[in-house]
Amino acid sequence: MIVRRLDGAHLDDVARLRIAVFRDWPYIYDGDLDYEREYLRSYADPRAIVVGAFDGDRIVGAATGMPMEDAEDFAFENPEGVFYCAESVLLPEYRGRGIGHRFFDLREDHARALGMTRSAFCSVIRPEDHPLRPTNARTNDAFWRARGYAPMPGVTATFHWRDIGDDRETDKQLQFWIRTL
Repeated sequence: MIVRRLDGAHLDDVARLRIAVFRDWPYIYDGDLDYEREYLRSYADPRAIVVGAFDGDRIVGAATGMPMEDAEDFAFENPEGVFYCAESVLLPEYRGRGIGHRFFDLREDHARALGMTRSAFCSVIRPEDHPLRPTNARTNDAFWRARGYAPMPGVTATFHWRDIGDDRETDKQLQFWIRTL
């Protein structure tokens, strides 16, 4: 397994991977390749980073990040010095092998190289009684806490996307987590 920084050559693979992984709980995202391609264009900036995990030539995971002040999707109070770890996606059969840690390591190293002092991300908030919640659903909270992240009380973002089975996009609340680098 190789985990390395990507250039623009793999962005279509990353777009397809995002659609596949985010289709599962808790995102249950009904993705669109054209939207994903447009979204990923913001990661062409040299201050941004895209990391890929490869099994041979096949991309099986990806993670993205950029300085919070460059993120256009939401307003974050005091974004200076904060690096936004936007997303990590990894096919289920590759989880539990340390790849998620490697994703964070590479993004946090990049953030430090840019002079960032904090790292943050946000995770979707879904109700415990959501009708599509699998009985074996678990959060990544323990993983994130072990890396030094903690939820920011009362600090959320609102994104919108179409859930599987819905005919329109709806607002989703996401909780911010942060740590000092």
